[in-house]
Amino acid sequence: MINALFTFTVKDYLIEELKSEFPGVKFTFSSIKDTVALAAAEIVISYGEDITIETIDQAPNLKWFMIASAGLEKMPLSEIGKRDILVTNVKGIHKTPMSESVMAHLLAIKRSLPWIYTQQKAGEWSRRSNSTELSGSTALVIGPGAIGSEIGRLLQAFKVKTIGCNRSGQQALHMDKMISFGELNAVLPTVDIVVSVLPSTKETRGLLTYDHFVLMKESAIFMNFGRGDLIKEELLVKAMQERQVAFAVLDVYEKEPIGENHPFWKMEGVIVSPHVSSHSSEYIPRSLHVFKQNLHEWINEGTDFQNVINVEKGY
Repeated sequence: MINALFTFTVKDYLIEELKSEFPGVKFTFSSIKDTVALAAAEIVISYGEDITIETIDQAPNLKWFMIASAGLEKMPLSEIGKRDILVTNVKGIHKTPMSESVMAHLLAIKRSLPWIYTQQKAGEWSRRSNSTELSGSTALVIGPGAIGSEIGRLLQAFKVKTIGCNRSGQQALHMDKMISFGELNAVLPTVDIVVSVLPSTKETRGLLTYDHFVLMKESAIFMNFGRGDLIKEELLVKAMQERQVAFAVLDVYEKEPIGENHPFWKMEGVIVSPHVSSHSSEYIPRSLHVFKQNLHEWINEGTDFQNVINVEKGY
């Protein structure tokens, strides 16, 4: 019997589907603090944030971490590597809700939706919306993986030119042009929209600096939907205080949640989204779809797992 511990809540109908499809697996739905279940677990299914070195020490039978998230930066990956524990995640399932969130914010800004809502609340009739169009603009997508490529596809449907940026500069889906990280300075002054969906790695932490914002157009829209350590927060605050760009749409932050006195809350041009761009009623079902495919492979003692993480690289 394979023991699998879920450390987050799963709806009853999904639990029944799991039990029906995998009769040879004992599923426990508890928490990482359940030391009895953890000690017996061969597989732990978690969002990753509850995993510590102590967790690993308390799980002598653990062979596989299934992380129902894309982010892994808070996990003790070096210790996991020493135990040779398999780590997989759900990379790719976020592309629909996150790309829709990006498009929703862009269209809201371009078509003056916040202004319209404010006018309605105030009971004022005005037609001075100052609306602009998304069509005909140029967008730089930093990190055109599964999520970034889907953002590119939707942008292209709105007749936006897409430029992808990754470490190598190698071609990605739905990008009209590709550049490497080293070419950012040359391209930033030419784009209207900058969207980052980068993970947190040694190469991406602090990738953007204050000087990059100076290079951007004053009318540019900057969007960070990847990880908050892409730029030091005080540098982004400085850039926005000086209005180096028109808008900063932020879904991620260096420290979450941001404090009630954080300048972002009331700063002109800053839109604070509380790390919800990936939220969707379909999140858990999509995560379990990936898990089920890998669990079949695990039971059959195969090696063709989806979304295997290199614990040394962190992705």
